[in-house]
Amino acid sequence: MIERYTRPEMAAIWSDDSRFSRWLEIEILACEARAALGMIPCDAARRIRANARFDISEILRVEERTRHDMIAFVSVVGDSLGEDASYFHEGLTSSDILDTCLAMQMRDACMIIAKDLDLLIRCTADLAVKYKNTICIGRTHGIHAEPTTFGLKCAVWYQDLLRAQNRLTFALEDIAVGKLSGAVGNFAHLPPAAENYVMAGLHLKPEPVATQVVQRDRHAMLMCVLGLIAAVAEKIAIEIRHCQRTEVLELEEPFERGQRGSSAMPHKKNPILCENISGLARLVKGYVVQSMDNIALWHERDISHSSVERVIFPDAMIALDFLLDRLHSVLNGLIVNTDRMTSNLNMLHGLIFSQKILLAITGKGIARDRAYELVQRNALQTWAEGTPFRDNLLNDRDIRDVLTKSELDDLFDVTAYLVHIDQIYDRIGLLHSSVTPC
Repeated sequence: MIERYTRPEMAAIWSDDSRFSRWLEIEILACEARAALGMIPCDAARRIRANARFDISEILRVEERTRHDMIAFVSVVGDSLGEDASYFHEGLTSSDILDTCLAMQMRDACMIIAKDLDLLIRCTADLAVKYKNTICIGRTHGIHAEPTTFGLKCAVWYQDLLRAQNRLTFALEDIAVGKLSGAVGNFAHLPPAAENYVMAGLHLKPEPVATQVVQRDRHAMLMCVLGLIAAVAEKIAIEIRHCQRTEVLELEEPFERGQRGSSAMPHKKNPILCENISGLARLVKGYVVQSMDNIALWHERDISHSSVERVIFPDAMIALDFLLDRLHSVLNGLIVNTDRMTSNLNMLHGLIFSQKILLAITGKGIARDRAYELVQRNALQTWAEGTPFRDNLLNDRDIRDVLTKSELDDLFDVTAYLVHIDQIYDRIGLLHSSVTPC
């Protein structure tokens, strides 16, 4: 990701300093575990804790020669340990450190994503409550369907994000797993007790059974969840983009003082923030396939997954953190044009009540096909001539033989679409919620 778009807290997790610091802590804990088990002198473990140091530029310089980052790291740290260097990295393989470090990084990154989701959940809940009874037109296939409320749209987003949060919680537990079981996972040079000691110190679980690596279905599961979170964010962004179109204009992104919409057309207010969210979501979703491909490795391990993971994990986490923060800023400053919602609701001269008319006629004992024909011919007249649908129905003798004027008037009451809104909100725990700043 481009540095200017990376939020500092997330970027820090994936920095070289963070990575090498985590490597060092794993190595030191491994020495302390071996000391606790009587495998090395306790004094040596204490000195290693006190003296172990690394210099990033020196590690990178040594790596240029060795073509192996872990060997370079062990060599540079070893220079700071004197005779105790012989105990450092003893009985371990590179993936013991790499995979355990990756679990720590992904756990910590997921905690940031979880905070992002918390903010969005609160924000969508507040919007759902505030606009619970704000009637707007619902659309299917992009065409006016029947009345709904803007709050109900937001309540759907709220539930989408809650499910995303639940999935992330499960994936976070699944990914918080490390290993120190050696080159083929059989603890040939370090006992399971040492692994247990280290994982407890890192607040990770030991991988119950491993090859040289932690199995990559765990990582793929997390990436699928990240892809789903991105897809939910994109879903919300696309709705806002559609509703900001000039012909609709029910919603608008916040437009800051001094902001410019177009280099050529000064009147433009484009939904650039939501478009950016859509674009970044494509990136995160695209990484799901690569994570799936990383599950199948040769025998106990090859490194075909390694180069991929160095890109997709930090990139997906950084991109997702950024797009969720951007979505929060959009929702927090969202402009809701309720007057435009009302005018759009009336745009089709009452055609949106066609299903209520149809059901009222069939309720009088008229066959459905016949009832559909009666309603449709009047609806098509409204489409063609722009005449009010209610007037067409009143002037249709076949309709008047079935429905009275009073019955027709009642059928054109838009508040009838709000009857069960409270029940829906009660289902999702928002019925008695109050609006608070998000």
